[in-house]
Amino acid sequence: MQIGEVIRKYRKEKNLTQEEMARALGVTAPAVNKWENSNSLPDVMLLAPIARLLDITLDTLLSFQEALTEDEINSLIYELDDSLKKEPYEEVFQWAKKKREQFPNCEKLFLNMAVVLDAWRLVNKVPNAEKYTDEIICCYIRALDSKEEEIRQRAADSLFHFYTREEQYDKAEEYLAYFPDRDPEKKRKQAQICARTDRREEAYKAYEELLFSGYQRMSMVLNGIYQLAAEEKDSEKEQMIVTIQRQLAALLEMGEYQALMWELEPAMRRRDADAAADIAKRLLENIPAICTYMESRLYEHMDFRRLGEEFYDDLKEKLVNSFRDEGACGWLQGNEKWQKLFAECPG
Repeated sequence: MQIGEVIRKYRKEKNLTQEEMARALGVTAPAVNKWENSNSLPDVMLLAPIARLLDITLDTLLSFQEALTEDEINSLIYELDDSLKKEPYEEVFQWAKKKREQFPNCEKLFLNMAVVLDAWRLVNKVPNAEKYTDEIICCYIRALDSKEEEIRQRAADSLFHFYTREEQYDKAEEYLAYFPDRDPEKKRKQAQICARTDRREEAYKAYEELLFSGYQRMSMVLNGIYQLAAEEKDSEKEQMIVTIQRQLAALLEMGEYQALMWELEPAMRRRDADAAADIAKRLLENIPAICTYMESRLYEHMDFRRLGEEFYDDLKEKLVNSFRDEGACGWLQGNEKWQKLFAECPG
C-alpha cells in the first residue's frame, strides 16, 4: 500500500477524523486529505509522530516489507504478464517500476520483471523499444547483487544474451564470470562467443570437450538407470539401457571397447556363459583400440594424452584377473569357451 492508504486505514481504525488527526499533528485537515489521496507526502519530520498517533511502526507506515514471499513474487509477475496483454507497454512498464521501488531489496522481483518486460518488447515489437533498455539492464545488474547464486546466474545469463544480441561480444563475455567453471553452460556460451569473434579453433575445442564430457555424463546416468532396473529385476529395461549404451558409444565414435563394456554385466547376471565368454573375448581383443575416439574427427581439436603400451598391458592384466575371480566368475569355469579364452591368455 502507498503511505496515504496506510494513513487512511489506520486513522479509521483509531476512529479519528481527518480534522482530529490534523489538530493532533499541528497541520491542516486539507493536508491530511492530500496525504490520503496520494496528492502529497507528509514531511519527513512528521513520520514518527504519525506512526505514534496511529499506534503503528514506521515500517508499517512506510509499507516496508523485508522480503516478498515466493507466492507474492509470482502473483506480481502474473499480474505484470496479464497487464501487458491488455494495456499499453509504457503504462505497464511504469507500474512495474513503482512496484520495484516498493521492494528495493527484492532482487528476484527485479530479475523476473526485467525478463518479462525484455522478452515482451522483443517478441511484440514494442515501438521505441530501445528507450526501455537502460532500465531493464539496471534491473539485471541489480539482480547480480543477490545473495542467491541462482538469481545471480539467471541475471548474468540475461545480460549475456542481451549483449550477444547487440553483438557486443566482449561485454557478453564478461558475464561468464558469474558461472561456475565446471558448468557446461559456461563452456557452451564461451564457445558461442569464440565462434562469433573468429576464434574458431577455440570454439571447436570447447564444443568437442562438451560433447566428449557429455558422453561420459550420459553414460553414467544410463548406468544408474540400469542398476535400478537390475535391482527391480526388470530385464526388458536392462536390455533397453544396454542397447542405448551401445548405440550412444557408436554414435559418438567412442570405439568398440566402450560399446562392449556395458554388455558383460547383463550376460553375467543372466548366467549366460557362452555370451559372457564371447563378450569377454571381444573386450580383450579391443583393448588396443580402447582410445580410437582420439582419431575421430568429432574430437580433432582436443588434446589427448597418448597412452603407452604399458597402459594397455596393465589394463589387459587387470581384466584377465577379474575374469579369474572365483567369487564373481567361478560359475563359468566349466564353460568350454571360457576355458579356451584363458588358454589363450596365460598368466
